[in-house]
Amino acid sequence: MTVSGHQTSISLEEAFWEGLREVAAGEGVSVNAMVERIDEARTGNLSSAIRVFVLERLRRRDPAP
Repeated sequence: MTVSGHQTSISLEEAFWEGLREVAAGEGVSVNAMVERIDEARTGNLSSAIRVFVLERLRRRDPAP
């Protein structure tokens, strides 16, 4: 994947890749564009930032009863 003009690899569990694709599609952007957004806002590890982002977005969409 290319992030901010640099090739990088991202290790995520399949469930997080699926969630990332779902969130990106819901916002009408590519997965790569979504990862670039996350990368710009992160303070730590990119893979961890993606996991937290996906978890927060999916929680907001489907709040617990």
